[in-house]
Amino acid sequence: MHDTPPSVPDFTQWPSFPFEGDLRVKQLDDPVPVEPPRKGEGLRECTACNAPDDAYIWVGERWRVRAMDRPTGLPMVLILESRTHLDLGDLPNLLAAELGVMTVRLERAIRSLDGVARVHVNRWGDGSAHLHMWFLARPYGRLQLRGTFLSLWDSILPPISEAQWRENLALVAAWLAEFGGRPLAEPPRIQWQAPSSLLAQSAAADAAAAAAEAVSVIEAAEEIPEPAPDADDAAGTDDGTDTNDPADTTDPADKSDGTDTTDGTDTDDGAGTDEGDTDDLADFDTGTVRSATETDPAGTTADPATEPAGAAAPGPADTPGPGSRAAAASAPPTSTLSTSGDASTAR
Repeated sequence: MHDTPPSVPDFTQWPSFPFEGDLRVKQLDDPVPVEPPRKGEGLRECTACNAPDDAYIWVGERWRVRAMDRPTGLPMVLILESRTHLDLGDLPNLLAAELGVMTVRLERAIRSLDGVARVHVNRWGDGSAHLHMWFLARPYGRLQLRGTFLSLWDSILPPISEAQWRENLALVAAWLAEFGGRPLAEPPRIQWQAPSSLLAQSAAADAAAAAAEAVSVIEAAEEIPEPAPDADDAAGTDDGTDTNDPADTTDPADKSDGTDTTDGTDTDDGAGTDEGDTDDLADFDTGTVRSATETDPAGTTADPATEPAGAAAPGPADTPGPGSRAAAASAPPTSTLSTSGDASTAR
C-alpha cells in the first residue's frame, strides 16, 4: 500500500516563494542510525582553521569575517567565524558575549550600505563543525525577497557588478576596523582601457562566465550536508573519513590554500581594550580545540569585539560618526582581498 503523498504547503503560494507551476513533495528518506561527520569532525579537515587571514575581508584577535569568492545576487553576503574551532553551543562565556557584540556590529555595518533594507542573520551548521554565522543583505524595495526564502533568491538573481561588490566589502571592512582588527578588503581600482570591440566582447564573455559559475548561500559546500552512507558502508566501521568528498569544494569565503599552519596564538598591545577583553581564552579547555592564527605585519592586533575604551555596551557609540563611510571608502588599504579558492562556503 502506497503512502498518500503530502499536499504542497500554502507557502508555495506566497509572493516570496521563488517558484511557480506544478510542484510535488519529495519522498522523505528513512532516518540513518549514524550521521556522517561534518567538516572539522572526526578525521575530516576543517577548512576554516586552515584558511589564511588574507582569505578574509576583516580579521581580529578572536573573530574573522569572510565573503563569497565572487558577487552573488544580493548586495552583500558575509560570514562571521570564530578563530577557535568551536561550535555555537561550545562557546565559553567570553566568546558567547563577544558573539553578540560582533553580530550587532556586523549587522549595522552591512545595513549602512546603500540600497540595503534589512540584514538576515542565519546559522545552520549542518555542513561544518566550525562556528559560522551568515549575514544576508536584502535589497531595499524588493518586497518579494522578504522572509524565509532570501537565501534561495540569492541563487536566482543575477550577480551584482564586481566593482559594486568590492566597494561594499571595503566599506564593511573599514566600518569594523573602527573598533579594532585589520581591514583586508580594498575598494576597486579604475582600470583604463582603450575602447575596442574585441575588449567589449571579451568583457561580455567574462561576465557571462562569472554569472554561470556564481556560487550562492544555498550552494555553499559547507552548508550541504554529507549524504547518508550506503547500506554496505553502514555495515562497516566508520572512521570518520569522507571517501566521496571532492577536492575540497569549500565555501568561497573559506578560500584556503591549505598550507596555513595555525596554533591559535596572537599578540595584543592592549590598545583600545577594556577589562572584559583582557581575559585569556586559556581559562577554558582547549585540549580538543583547533584554531586559526592571525599574523599581523605590525606584530599586534586589536580586539575585534572590544569596544573603544570607556564604552559600556553596544549602542549609538557603536555607530561610526558622520563621514566615516566616506573615509572608509577612501581609506588606504592594508591588504588585498583574496578571491582565490573554492567556490563554495559554510551554513
